[in-house]
Amino acid sequence: MKLILLSGGSGKRLWPLSNESRSKQFLKVLKREDGTMESMVQRVWRQLGRAGLAEHAYVATGTQQAEMIKGQLGDVPVVLEPSRRDTFPAIALTAVYLYSIEGVSLNEMVAVLPVDPYVEDRFFPCVAELESVLERSGASLALMGVKPVHPSEKYGYIVPRESETSAGSETASSPRLVERFTEKPTQAEAEALISQGALWNCGVFAFRLGYLIDLLIEKQIPLHFEELSKHYDKLPKISFDYEVVEKASPIAVMEYDGYWKDLGTWNTLTEEMEPGIIGKGVLGENSDNTHVINELGVPIVVMGLPNVVVTASPDGILVADKQTSPRIKEVVGSWDDRPMFEERLWGSYRVLDYNVHEDGIQSMVRRIHIEASKHLSYHFHASRSETWTIVSGEGEMVMDGSWRKLYAGDTVYIPPYAKHSVLAVSDLVIVEVQSGSDLSDEDLFETSVNWKEISAQ
Repeated sequence: MKLILLSGGSGKRLWPLSNESRSKQFLKVLKREDGTMESMVQRVWRQLGRAGLAEHAYVATGTQQAEMIKGQLGDVPVVLEPSRRDTFPAIALTAVYLYSIEGVSLNEMVAVLPVDPYVEDRFFPCVAELESVLERSGASLALMGVKPVHPSEKYGYIVPRESETSAGSETASSPRLVERFTEKPTQAEAEALISQGALWNCGVFAFRLGYLIDLLIEKQIPLHFEELSKHYDKLPKISFDYEVVEKASPIAVMEYDGYWKDLGTWNTLTEEMEPGIIGKGVLGENSDNTHVINELGVPIVVMGLPNVVVTASPDGILVADKQTSPRIKEVVGSWDDRPMFEERLWGSYRVLDYNVHEDGIQSMVRRIHIEASKHLSYHFHASRSETWTIVSGEGEMVMDGSWRKLYAGDTVYIPPYAKHSVLAVSDLVIVEVQSGSDLSDEDLFETSVNWKEISAQ
């Protein structure tokens, strides 16, 4: 069995902590057993490891999230989407990778699931049982449906056919064929669906690799990974549900009756957050069921506001009643501001100031933290200069083949086209001032990412 973990998201539903490069699954707001904090994706990968499934898993993600995935999970198998499309292109690309690069058998079962379900450990062995569901049902696709605990209007529902087995012979884990799908019904409709045995659609399904490869042949989609990557933008921007699942027949569904929750909004996420305060903050009296998540260096004090979520990051500040917090995407969905905070493989940076001047020249001030023993790539910029001031720590810098030690208080000017890199001997903090006509990542040209190659300069 192979697992495809889909990692996407535009980073709007948990604004201001989430952004284009740091979607909800990367927020370190969940407490581990040892008291340290972890993200949703770290939690899921840890659970996969306990179930013995991590070695069979691949993460499908876009280039904007690739560094975050490797930074939080380490050197895990990642299939990179050349651009953001939807779940059908992402799954098709990963299936072609398994087929043409990994040489996976067409008879191999492939299970697809989101990268961030909040579930019990026993959820993942149940995913592995989908292979048996495919065999027993003879279906093209096997889905996992969650037994509803209330008539939710937020989820899609899977409606199984009436039981075709004799009375008393069917168990909750027995696969049933799917009659239809219903997306986000009203509460009254949800109640009726649940009475019919409908299940929440948790986005988990499985198929034989050959099933999808045959579909791609039918759709005249390339079966070689490099070729498909080159033509990726030509694939339809459509979900796998609409393009494949709803057209497939027969489809089987297996019921999962354990704990499952989508932590996609502040009100649901804070239900699973053990500390009421993360970062600098104080909760005064009459502030029951209020959470403060603060990434800024100044304290936040909340008094007399129950059932509220207060979140602060370099991207903005949110103060919202928990019941209305799911509407945040409606408010900020059209915003296209650059992320003010990003995590990278080497550490992180925070934007302190950004301006566009009358002559079109841009300027930006960043606080960069490079973790000890990590380094930047050897790269240059064509349209901007940079000035570094070392705040703390020690580093070794190379610029156009010349080496120097860096200590707190040192200043370095890096002109356009100067190739440069730095290795953090200890945790290194730099205040960087950029100035030029293009301060985006499009004006970053890497010549080497390996330190052995860089140190040979």
